Amino acid sequence: MSTVPQVAPPRPTAAPAHPAVGAATTLLDAYRPADRLLATPTRTLLAHGVHRTVEHGSEPLSERVARTLRETRAERHPAPVVIGAIPFDQTAPAALVVPEALRTGPALTTDPLVALPSPTPPPVDWVVRADPEPEVYGQAVKEAVDRMWQGEFSKVVLARSLELTTPGDLDIPGMVQRLARRDPGGYTFALPTHPGRTLLGASPELLVSRKGNRLVANPLAGSTPRSTDLAEDVRRAAALLQSAKDLHEHAVVVDAVHQAMAPYCSTMTVPERPTLIRTATMWHLSTTVTGELADPEASALEIACALHPTPAVCGTPTDLARQVIRESEPFDRGFFTGMVGWGNADGDGEWVVTIRCAEAEGSSLRLYAGAGVVAASEPEAETAETAAKFRTFLSAVGAEL
Repeated sequence: MSTVPQVAPPRPTAAPAHPAVGAATTLLDAYRPADRLLATPTRTLLAHGVHRTVEHGSEPLSERVARTLRETRAERHPAPVVIGAIPFDQTAPAALVVPEALRTGPALTTDPLVALPSPTPPPVDWVVRADPEPEVYGQAVKEAVDRMWQGEFSKVVLARSLELTTPGDLDIPGMVQRLARRDPGGYTFALPTHPGRTLLGASPELLVSRKGNRLVANPLAGSTPRSTDLAEDVRRAAALLQSAKDLHEHAVVVDAVHQAMAPYCSTMTVPERPTLIRTATMWHLSTTVTGELADPEASALEIACALHPTPAVCGTPTDLARQVIRESEPFDRGFFTGMVGWGNADGDGEWVVTIRCAEAEGSSLRLYAGAGVVAASEPEAETAETAAKFRTFLSAVGAEL
């Protein structure tokens, strides 16, 4: 009598994990304040250490960066990439470095783990000081509007600041986690700018990116606060799309971007009407401008420097708007409304407008928010808009106005 061998059924095997699980959030979790983190809709970068610093000088910034990257590539350094921040005033020193080591991953939105909630901010006794006070800011808006009606200029972006202090240490990695997980499709950054000082935030606005011969800019101008009530939130979004004031403000910015990009492009596409994008706290009018690069030697940073500052962060005409900003704002903007981003030795890169941000130093945070002021602006509305923009960062630290 023969026996038939008994074959054990195959053991069940676990389904392969999604290849993106943890690929981006691992870098987010690994961030420490001495590092440089930049998460964009195309990639996540975590840089450690400093191999080279882009020195300050009279030569154009893009040329200094290009030379630094050429020298880095000649050294066969494994990461010939520059990363960091550029101030609103391009003549001031930038904070750009070639890191000693660079870890890269996909965009946060491709990582399912980014949907997991970040830890709730611990209770902190924040002391909040407005600079200037809302009433003073409203008066500056009124004075700017009066000057516009007299024909001096057509737009200026006026900002105000909040200084938050606490007796304890700041949990910068925790803040970055909450910023990134709240708006993973945006541009989250945490970058040292001076010894002991970190610039961090979550910007919705791409100034310009270059990949090969393709350029993309995404100017935002015209905005309204979100509402927690769904019906009201939809109503606000629809009203923004029909707002003559906001559409005009947006058109001015798009035209400026178009004019600044045109010399670098063989072809361009500029949509006739804006669309809407949203963050956790704001609706924005948005236009995606694309172009084909005419000169392969023109880097993303060179084009970003030609675009900056757009009317979305400064005003128009630019020189007069800068003067009004200096006269009206009781603080130096520093890196606020400058640029943060990365660029490589081939000229590719992404440069983002530095908004929805704060600077952390010691036990204090300085937050910034601005609003585009045009002839139809009302002081109360612009003050409310800056308050809404502060909410992005206030929610990340557990503070309130």
